[in-house]
Amino acid sequence: MFLARRPTLHVIDRFLRESQDLPLSYGPIGIVRTRPEGFDVDEVTVAIGQGQADFERARAAFLAWKQFDIEWVETFPRQASIEVGSVVAVLIRHLGFWSLNGCRVVYNVGSPGDVDRFGFAYGTLTNHGESGEELFEVFIDPTTDAVMYRIRAASRPQAPLAQLGKPIVRALQERFRNHSVAAMKLATRTIDVRA
Repeated sequence: MFLARRPTLHVIDRFLRESQDLPLSYGPIGIVRTRPEGFDVDEVTVAIGQGQADFERARAAFLAWKQFDIEWVETFPRQASIEVGSVVAVLIRHLGFWSLNGCRVVYNVGSPGDVDRFGFAYGTLTNHGESGEELFEVFIDPTTDAVMYRIRAASRPQAPLAQLGKPIVRALQERFRNHSVAAMKLATRTIDVRA
């Protein structure tokens, strides 16, 4: 959904309600783990900390969707569950207009008790400008003890405007990855996990 101005919370809530039963816009679940034909696959893996304490902060950051804590992207509900089946709306401000995009958490990485790997993937719904899947994962590198943040996405334009502006969409996707890495580095330094 493309908009000329920022949507109100009422519009976002209605969008979320209408998204609950929408199907995914691609298949099968798990395409981000492969190189699916017709999809662009992008990945970045960056060290964001060191050791178990930073890993726990990174896990807490994921639970609070801090990888989206950037100036031009927001998620709704603000701290949605990362349980499989949870639906989120991603609000993006770009080039003087806004887009509202529906996603559903499709699988988790690791288990709540894992001490070295954690994350989740979401898939796009039919009301998203793109079609595909995105994985957000943190893990401890066993050889260096570095806490690594990985974003891996398989996507292709779905909405006509996204198809028409594919070079701009690709630039925005790269910008998102870079800003998300910066947000996770900040979160890994600042989140208090003692609570």
